[in-house]
Amino acid sequence: MKTRLFSFFCFACLLAFAAPIEAALTPARLRCEYAVNPTGIDTPRPRLYWTVESSERGQRQSAYQVLVASSEELLTKDAGDLWDSGKVNSDETAHVRYTGKDLRSSQQVFWKVRVWDKDDQPSAWSAVANWTMGIVRSNDWHARWIVAPAATEALLLRKEFNVKPNLVRAIAHVTGLGHYEMTINGVKAGDDLLSPGWTDYNDTILYDTRDITALLKPGANAVGLALGNGMYNVVRRHRFVKFTGSFGALRAICQIELTYADGSREFVGTDDTWRTHAGPIVFSSIYGGEDFDARLAQRDCDQPGFDDTAWRPAVHLVRPPGTLRGHSYASEPLRVIQVHKPVRQYTLANGDITFDFGQNASHMPRIRVTGPAGSVIRLIPSEIINPDGAANQRTMGGGSRGSSWWEYTKGTDGEETWTPKFCYIGCRYMQARLTPPPDGGEAPKITSIEALVVHSIAEPVGEFECSNELLNRIRSLVRWAQRANMVSVLTDCPHREKLGWLEQYHLNGPSIRYEFDMARMFTKGMNDMANSQLRNGLVPNIAPEYTVFDGTFRAAAEWGSAFIVVPWQQYLFNADLDLIRERYDAMKRYLGYLESISTNDIVSEGLGDWYDLVPGERPGAAKLTLPPVTATAFYYYDAFLLSQMAKLLGRTEDAAEFAAKAERIRASFNREFYNEDKGWYGSGSQTANALPLVMGIARPEHRAGALQTILRDLESREYGPSAGDVGFRYLLQALAQSDRSDAIYRMINQDSRPGYGYQLARGATSLTEAWDANANSSHNHFMLGQVIEWFYKDLAGIDCDPEGPGFKKIIIKPTLVGDLEWARASYLSMRGRISSEWRRDGGKVLLKVTIPANTTATVFVPTRSAADVKESGRAASESPGVKFLRQEGNRAVFRIESGDYAFECPDARG
Repeated sequence: MKTRLFSFFCFACLLAFAAPIEAALTPARLRCEYAVNPTGIDTPRPRLYWTVESSERGQRQSAYQVLVASSEELLTKDAGDLWDSGKVNSDETAHVRYTGKDLRSSQQVFWKVRVWDKDDQPSAWSAVANWTMGIVRSNDWHARWIVAPAATEALLLRKEFNVKPNLVRAIAHVTGLGHYEMTINGVKAGDDLLSPGWTDYNDTILYDTRDITALLKPGANAVGLALGNGMYNVVRRHRFVKFTGSFGALRAICQIELTYADGSREFVGTDDTWRTHAGPIVFSSIYGGEDFDARLAQRDCDQPGFDDTAWRPAVHLVRPPGTLRGHSYASEPLRVIQVHKPVRQYTLANGDITFDFGQNASHMPRIRVTGPAGSVIRLIPSEIINPDGAANQRTMGGGSRGSSWWEYTKGTDGEETWTPKFCYIGCRYMQARLTPPPDGGEAPKITSIEALVVHSIAEPVGEFECSNELLNRIRSLVRWAQRANMVSVLTDCPHREKLGWLEQYHLNGPSIRYEFDMARMFTKGMNDMANSQLRNGLVPNIAPEYTVFDGTFRAAAEWGSAFIVVPWQQYLFNADLDLIRERYDAMKRYLGYLESISTNDIVSEGLGDWYDLVPGERPGAAKLTLPPVTATAFYYYDAFLLSQMAKLLGRTEDAAEFAAKAERIRASFNREFYNEDKGWYGSGSQTANALPLVMGIARPEHRAGALQTILRDLESREYGPSAGDVGFRYLLQALAQSDRSDAIYRMINQDSRPGYGYQLARGATSLTEAWDANANSSHNHFMLGQVIEWFYKDLAGIDCDPEGPGFKKIIIKPTLVGDLEWARASYLSMRGRISSEWRRDGGKVLLKVTIPANTTATVFVPTRSAADVKESGRAASESPGVKFLRQEGNRAVFRIESGDYAFECPDARG
């Protein structure tokens, strides 16, 4: 018996030694062009991404292999018939370019990856991911644009077609202008709303690629399209609009590709065999609302067998000037993200009922109603209400410019449910007006009402919390404003304007990137800016430029500079050189435009520090920091950043030219705006001194004076901010970089002076346009939300080292400030999740850090002596994966490998 056991043990040992050793790394989170299993990829050579995970410290990827196949079955056999990269000796996990066989339109491809760890041991293969191609070549479009034979407010289109047995796959490439909704056999195709995304339709028209296989059946099928106006066609019609303008008649193009088991394919495309009819949407406006008359509904028109003899044939249309583009130009779609129910309601003297949903957000209503046919339910949205509970649209642009509302007319005497298709509005309240039919009868009744939160499905990637509940509420305040303005562009507000004001992209860029994965949104934003750029190089203040504003409301350097700052921020957060490369020449043209309007290297065309705060004065036009200061500062910053980006691209001559230009602008700025007698810049305002400190414009000998000017100004205002839209981010960064986050904490940790706490104390649930939350400004505006960057980057200390973009190299530099007892944050970077948590505990500071595999970090431990630092119970200098680098003032600086760490040091506070 003992002999048999010994023999079995020896045999098991031999098997163990014979088996391959698996890597301590696991590939995960596979992406293609920044998306999970995307459709509509119209880039012939898409980029692939993954992360690697490990429980070991210091693990890294030494090589990878990617397999791409035409079927999932082939991948199970480890066969990549489209591309086998082979073993590539590289630690790269981002922007890995597909270089396999040419891919055809509508093709679905499957891929997986394995990696080798630092000891050259291979991992198991990842789970299989996929992507679906869009229309790769323009001549692959077999469908034609169609319109109705006569103009209509909203439009229905339909087509019946047959599907043969043994259907394997059905793909639809589809769009409708302004917005469309597609149904197949009575079922909506997907959950997206307000498709396609907003663009300059004369340049770019987005289409969607949808897998509709599950919606089809053998035999007769029907497809329906409903069209609404969106930004494509904006008319007033006695309702509120920000502007008026039209790109033409509502139109659509749809191509369905049917693939059968025998490999044969059929196409169903829009042409003059499609049928059209006016829809039950009798008013469609992205601003003014949506009216739906259910008596006009064409029930079952998207089902086979529907009698469409009263419908008219569609008409072919000459192709619009815009180019059809898929995933490469689009941001994430919009969907219903959350549902709010009323938290209270008010019955008004006239019988109206106002519902309070408790949260200002980008809402669509969903109602269930009873009452006679022809009765009307009008829902009037608002951010604030009058003392009697009535909706007040003053903050939303109402009043003399018209009101906004949704309206539903019942079609039957039974219970009905309705949600608008093509209009969301930022609001907290909805006032319901219930009107009987014109010929008499009872008023309708609302049996259920909900507010659907609608915005981009961009993935949430950040978490922040601290011991100060006011700061947590401030984060929520700002985050709701971010969410409300994440549509297909970054808007400033979700009601009054809904326009892509460009200063939001760069001034709030880092803040919103810490909260959401915004890589696609910012790529699309750059596409919109490029499409809007004028021949002289000017990038207008809004993109898409749906309306042309006058003067500096069209041509402000503080706004247009997003065209240069955004690619730099995308490089830092996502290591994206492609965006810089693609827009480099256009960026140079924009800098050339700024040079053309400068005089002695000073640019005076701008908006200054918009919405800065002067007590007793209504916010709006800049008062404390005027355009020459802010516009010239950004002129310098643009030249400086272009010199850095030119270096990255190997454009050495350009880099030298832009660096020299930046230095000339810097000299002019100091000569023009530095006051030797006062020791400050400009008027001595917070913004005028913060900009040169952060941007590197200030001379070394001027920096201390500029900082002291800011601190004196804050103290004179009892630590209330005066900086506005343009300057507040730089005020925060100037203080944080100067190790004066204590001043920031005093500024935001109060509610008695205009600021974040002040807004909360007055009942705001999302960030307001003005610091004082006045009743004339928007109550859902994210332009002053830059404090989120400070929460993550400075309080928790999570930052990207420019030497390792995309968080390949990480900085952990937390700030212990005021009476805060603890703070923690995590950020899901493109390399994996980073976390930082610090806590004061009985005379000690505990700092827990998580660094994803295949990255490294520089950690700044808040102590005066590195000898006092422990990591996981031992001296930090003796801990695996930890290396002491230097002492910087009150911080000991260590380099750490990937993994989980627990630092401990004495609390300097005692």
